[in-house]
Amino acid sequence: MTRAASPQFVQPILFRLIRVHADWITYHGWTWLDGYQLDARGDAVARRSIFVQPAGLRALASVPAPAPRAPARLATGPARQDGLP
Repeated sequence: MTRAASPQFVQPILFRLIRVHADWITYHGWTWLDGYQLDARGDAVARRSIFVQPAGLRALASVPAPAPRAPARLATGPARQDGLP
C-alpha cells in the first residue's frame, strides 16, 4: 500500500488481503479492505481494516513467504489418575 491507494500510507506497507467489503457504502472510487500488515519477512504484525482507492493498488509479483513456525509442544507430566486424557 502506498499513497497512490490512500493518503494514510506515508510509509508504504505490505498488506495480505483477507476480504473486500464491496457491500459497504462508501464514496465513489473508494472501498474498505480487511487484511494483515506484513513485516519484511512476510509475517503478519497487525490486522487492519483500511479505506483505499482500488485504482491505486498494485499486486506484488512475489510476496515474502511467512517464516516457518516451531511445532507446538505438548505438555508432559505425570499421567492423570482419574482416567481422563
